[in-house]
Amino acid sequence: MKITDSDVIAIRHVIERQLEAFQKDDTAAAFALASPEIQLQFRNPDNFMQMVQLGYPAVYRPRSVFFEKITTIHGKITQLVLLLGPDGVPVRALYLMEKQPDTTWKINGCVLIPVEAEIN
Repeated sequence: MKITDSDVIAIRHVIERQLEAFQKDDTAAAFALASPEIQLQFRNPDNFMQMVQLGYPAVYRPRSVFFEKITTIHGKITQLVLLLGPDGVPVRALYLMEKQPDTTWKINGCVLIPVEAEIN
């Protein structure tokens, strides 16, 4: 899939909006930016927010956020984001992005890996 400059901007905007929603504990807004598959998996905004709070503290309450490159990993468009977690430990978030039929982008998962990890 070819990623245009407008796709790059749109992808970053979606992630920024979700991070802002987490900061405000706006469960509905954060959930709305997840892909239909993620929404189906967690069924409602509260389940989704609880998963993020417990499993992704660096995403839920990052001290800082730095957008890196967009790449393709196993055929999936992936935005790399460097996060400084609330504990002061840096992690790299791999945001798996999915273009919707209406051409908007949604977040279809997030994987946290150590900063030193190789990304192929």
